[in-house]
Amino acid sequence: MVWAMIVATALVTLALRFSFLGTLKPHAIPERFRVMLNYVPPAVFAAIVLPQVLTREGTLYAGLDNPRLVAALVAIVVARLTRSILWTIVAGMLALWVAQWGLA
Repeated sequence: MVWAMIVATALVTLALRFSFLGTLKPHAIPERFRVMLNYVPPAVFAAIVLPQVLTREGTLYAGLDNPRLVAALVAIVVARLTRSILWTIVAGMLALWVAQWGLA
């Protein structure tokens, strides 16, 4: 019964979204709006990640003694230099582990 509800909810959600976006022709969306849509994924990513990086127990923790911030900065540098998701993840995780071990 639970799975039936999950599937039904997913289908209703898909139908609602498709009714709005699926029926639009690509040329019907104004160019300016399409350009603005390019900024949605980075904004959503930042909204998810930044609170995890910059807060601890509900308070702002933005010093260089924050291992998550150090790891995020390393990951940003590696991402800009390599443009590789794999190397960004590896470098960020290694930096986090080293920072947690070194700053603890």
